[in-house]
Amino acid sequence: MTETPKPARRAGHGEDTIYWDATKNRYVGAVSLGYAPNGKRRRPKVYGKTKTEVRQKIRDLKKEVQSGVKTPANYTVADAVNDWLERGLKGRDEKGTIGKNRSMAHKHLIPYIGKAKLKDLSADDVDDWLDDRAGFLATRSLRDLLAVLRRSIEHAQRRDKAARNVALLVTAPEGRPGRPSKALNLEQAKAVLAAARPSRLYAYLVLSLLSGVRTEEARPLTWDHVFLESGEGVPPHVAVWRSVRKHGETKTRKSRRTIALPMQVVAVLEEHKRWQKQERALRGMEWSPTGRVFTTRTGEPLDAANVRRDFKAIVKRAGLEPEWTPRELRHSFVSLLSDHGIPLERIAQLVGHTSQATTEAVYRKQLRPVITEGAEAMDVIFAQRSEAPAREACP
Repeated sequence: MTETPKPARRAGHGEDTIYWDATKNRYVGAVSLGYAPNGKRRRPKVYGKTKTEVRQKIRDLKKEVQSGVKTPANYTVADAVNDWLERGLKGRDEKGTIGKNRSMAHKHLIPYIGKAKLKDLSADDVDDWLDDRAGFLATRSLRDLLAVLRRSIEHAQRRDKAARNVALLVTAPEGRPGRPSKALNLEQAKAVLAAARPSRLYAYLVLSLLSGVRTEEARPLTWDHVFLESGEGVPPHVAVWRSVRKHGETKTRKSRRTIALPMQVVAVLEEHKRWQKQERALRGMEWSPTGRVFTTRTGEPLDAANVRRDFKAIVKRAGLEPEWTPRELRHSFVSLLSDHGIPLERIAQLVGHTSQATTEAVYRKQLRPVITEGAEAMDVIFAQRSEAPAREACP
């Protein structure tokens, strides 16, 4: 039933007023909020098609005033997300964390609920949006996407642009089955290394597969963290203390570890170091003096795209499906050690986990001394590997 407009009435001090504005064909609510510092009365106005709508707006406005939050009327979900991406991720890796969140937001969030006014966004709106995306994304991606919205609204709350975070009331639904991680078996691993022997990525793959370092830890590795000679009872080892993350830190400080190198890795890295010196001498000033163990042809740091592209070609030469990723070398390391009978808790130390099941959710409590089990086991596992053809000379 349509409300019958009533004429305006004058309000006394401290009163809220609702009246019909015939010129604009709508109801107006004048809200009494006391006095401003200059002594003038504070009476903002709200508008609506019905008295009920205006009364609700008056209540919402008063709640905002009491909480100190003044949500801009036209502040949208897209505004909140973009503000968080711009200001809430300072200090994070531009290509990693920021790039990943920006990509998800612009593909799956902003085009679908970005136009919604943040103050009007409801838990039902968020549920409907996630249910729609569940037909296209894996469960893990849906959880990450919901986290982007939650953090964006939290950022808006810290800046008094949102009164509450409705995304906290929602649980991500089950999505499409994700691609499960795989592990190379021993024969596949040998085939990949044999196929990689002539390439400049060979030493990288040997280190990754036989020591279990993350791809983001291998790419920034420098020679001053690689110790290829034994000394004072300490075997050859690598100090995994850096990654390609912002400021060069590992995934967490507790991910730092120092692990012994299998003798095969030592031999390959020694050859790689000699070969790199020859390449640098040939190119002279073209070489960038980064001190990295693994570089491009001009000595520049490798990026993830370089490694993925070259690894895909190597896997194809090895006779395997090209769907394998460099990250799965780490899974292969864990699988090969487990098959060899190494206790799970020792494997967890080598890869920087407290358990394989939690997959980096919980880390070691302190830095460990050089851990030798992985090196010793890999020397045994790959002891029978046939000699591969020598590496091609550098161009």
